[in-house]
Amino acid sequence: MATPSVTRPAAVPGPGATVAETPAGRWPWVGLAVVLLLVVAATVVPPLVGWDVLARDDDRGTPPTHGFVDVKVGLGTLPAVVLALLAWRYAAGLAARLPWRALLLVSFLAGLAWMVSLALVDGEAGLTRVLGNPYEYLPTAREVDSVPVMLDEYVDRIPYAHPDNWVVHVAGHPPLALLFFVGLVRIGLGGDLAAALVVVVLAATTAVAVLVALRALGAEAAARRVAPLLVLAPSAVYMAVSADALFAAVAAWGLAALALGATARDRGRPTGVVVAWSVLAGLLLGCCVLLSYGLPLLGLLAVTILFLARSWLPLPVAAVAALVPVLLMAAAGFAWWEAYPVLHERYFDGLGGERTAAYWAWGNLAALAFATGPLVGAGVARLAQLGVTRRARTALAATPDRVVAGLAAAALATIAVADVSGMSKAEVERIWLPFMPWLLLSLALLPARWRSLGLALQLVCALLVQHLLYTSW
Repeated sequence: MATPSVTRPAAVPGPGATVAETPAGRWPWVGLAVVLLLVVAATVVPPLVGWDVLARDDDRGTPPTHGFVDVKVGLGTLPAVVLALLAWRYAAGLAARLPWRALLLVSFLAGLAWMVSLALVDGEAGLTRVLGNPYEYLPTAREVDSVPVMLDEYVDRIPYAHPDNWVVHVAGHPPLALLFFVGLVRIGLGGDLAAALVVVVLAATTAVAVLVALRALGAEAAARRVAPLLVLAPSAVYMAVSADALFAAVAAWGLAALALGATARDRGRPTGVVVAWSVLAGLLLGCCVLLSYGLPLLGLLAVTILFLARSWLPLPVAAVAALVPVLLMAAAGFAWWEAYPVLHERYFDGLGGERTAAYWAWGNLAALAFATGPLVGAGVARLAQLGVTRRARTALAATPDRVVAGLAAAALATIAVADVSGMSKAEVERIWLPFMPWLLLSLALLPARWRSLGLALQLVCALLVQHLLYTSW
């Protein structure tokens, strides 16, 4: 007697399994295609229709980035290509096999080498031209004679109307970024190259902090899967040596400290350890508020970490600690809540007011893809796939992969809020660096074949961006 055929439901991961082991279907392909089409449209539409979207304040801009076409081969080309080939061949295997501390060390060193080699495609200028730019923090930091006077007059000097108004990056950020570079000048590291090396070393710790946060939240397997894609992301082009990469590092360590605090009791640590990690998290995240006006949006990622850890004990401690640097700065002369409305006015008095939201609302997302790489489209589509059906959500909730899914979803929501705010029109390949590592966690949800081929795609993307564009950062 013939056995009737039965249509079996899609496999559900068992205990300890990962959703990366389940079929992905066409979803990642659709996500990748959408991102590629978005990038092409954002690049070709403005010149085709004669739309001046003011990607730069000159006529050389290549939207949606702040850069322009500049084909070159340089000192860093050979090391970058060799590193990319070695990474594609060995990175995934090493990430799976290395002891945890060795993985963190190798991730830091590989990320540092990747950033420096890409920057050196432009020669030594690739490391020094950004921070030495007169519109950046370092030249202004060299002119600061008195920190108390600087803080006292900081808000007054934001508007264009002030006869001695701050240069664009200083005016566009709270004073902690400037104070960081003032500190470097005071300790003898105020040269363009010396400051650049400090920034790039700190920037290379960003991926390490994200991996630490994942392991604290019980997602070590996902951390190992995503480590190569996180460390070797095209965002390295923009992290060496933008000051926003420094912001990304502070943000990542603040969130990692919060994850360590939220899970300390689960690891058998006393309440004092919970409090210590929570205080550190609050201080670092409070400093983020004083580094960039957009970084209070990190609150969404912070709440997501506490939700995933199922622990709210760190919240009041971290919240109080976060107020400390903000209030100390206010006592010294800079009140964030007084400065932001003035900054808002300056932003719309300058290019921010002239750039059309009709383009940048979606052009920003294309610029984001230049820094995250197009594979992020596949990751976001996979994230959407896992959230569409109740069965998929149930399966996801039963695995540690819920951590990377939750953090990636929070990063996506954070970027959406930043985009619709209208305060980030253009240059987001730099401005959104603190959010990008968390969005890239969506790549951990892709099947193994996607991750392997995707790493090659990401490496090629980074090499092309560095060799074909003058990125400005």
